Amino acid sequence: MHPPKVGFISLGCPKALVDSERILTQLRIEGYEITPKYKGAGLIIVNTCGFIDAAKAESIATIGEALEENGRVIVTGCMGVRDDDISKIDDRVLSVSGPQAYEQVMAAVHEHLPYQAQHDPLQSLVPPQGIKLTPRHYAYLKISEGCNQTCSFCIIPSMRGRLVSRPIGDLLTEAQGLVNAGVKELLVISQDTGAYGVDTKYKMDFWNGQPIKTRIQELMVALGNMGVWVRLHYLYPYPHIDKLLPLMAENKIAPYLDIPFQHASPRILKLMKRPGDTDKILKRIAKWREICPDVCIRSTFIVGFPGETDEDFEMLLDFIEEAQLDRVGCFQYSPVDGADANELPSPVADEIKQQRFDQFMQLQQQISAAKLQNKIGSIQQVLIDEITDFGAIGRTYADAPEIDGQVHIETDLALNPGDMVSVRIAGADEYDLWGGIE
Repeated sequence: MHPPKVGFISLGCPKALVDSERILTQLRIEGYEITPKYKGAGLIIVNTCGFIDAAKAESIATIGEALEENGRVIVTGCMGVRDDDISKIDDRVLSVSGPQAYEQVMAAVHEHLPYQAQHDPLQSLVPPQGIKLTPRHYAYLKISEGCNQTCSFCIIPSMRGRLVSRPIGDLLTEAQGLVNAGVKELLVISQDTGAYGVDTKYKMDFWNGQPIKTRIQELMVALGNMGVWVRLHYLYPYPHIDKLLPLMAENKIAPYLDIPFQHASPRILKLMKRPGDTDKILKRIAKWREICPDVCIRSTFIVGFPGETDEDFEMLLDFIEEAQLDRVGCFQYSPVDGADANELPSPVADEIKQQRFDQFMQLQQQISAAKLQNKIGSIQQVLIDEITDFGAIGRTYADAPEIDGQVHIETDLALNPGDMVSVRIAGADEYDLWGGIE
């Protein structure tokens, strides 16, 4: 009996990608084959995103396509929290579950595509690090689930629950396995990375026979000793984040801070239920740069939040001008079903949102272009991601995969993804760098 084939589509953020990797690993352990095609698959699993309207629309369209092309679909992920939305699409959906519902997904697979594998270790080997959807040289390390924050524009706690931190010993074992398998960069993710261990009261655990607290500082020290890039994502601006800067200054972890500030107007930040002392944030940024002059600060902001006035928006532009952040993303406010912000008065018209977005991005592009121009003539360590007809494409420590800039390298050398090379920077635009091997 040939193993049945399962098609898999993963949508959404890196946190959802890790969920997909876990399901795929279990499928392969049990002997199922994974296929990228609808035709020939016994069923299709769609891991959905349901955070904003655009993501929900993509998820609904993907489910519809899978039903049309295959007809047998299991739905999981954030959109599955509200299964009435799924049932409206088509009653042919076999099963609906929320995020992290690995057991429910596998139970649905067993029910609708049963298979009793004849285990052959030569044919069904699964690598120790599990099935990964990222390139071999980098991987996401999800350290916790859920979030205890109450940001008014967000429904993550209702989708993924409250904070649940993974045992630090398990995390470090997983990380070491990834490094042993050839990973050169660990991207540390969660809904609220800086809160790691709060729910356990920083419980003592063990790794390699040594006691270690379940806390972000101890985790970063241990990961920093593994000899690879360690990149932090999704940090809430807790005071203890400042304690990570010395590790960055010592190159123990990548000098890269991903902190979504969201806005700069104290009034709007209060409506968002976010920290609202912009002057304190600016002082902290200056202190971070004093401790680690090379630190790259990435952030995201929302324009057009309900009640945002011209004055509020000008305060945001003033903050961007003064903060001189290295990497910035901007989103136009979009209502999310179930978010408290939906009830706020004075919504901002779509055309004004667009105007503010354009103005914001124009200013940030000028800041980014000036910062990258300053790198011309410098020598940067670059991790190679891709080989092209003209050379290679990689990233510096200041560039996270898929969201930040790239380094375009002209070279005749035979490079491979995962190689680390020294590059002298010769050119730059608003986002990317160009150079040659030094």
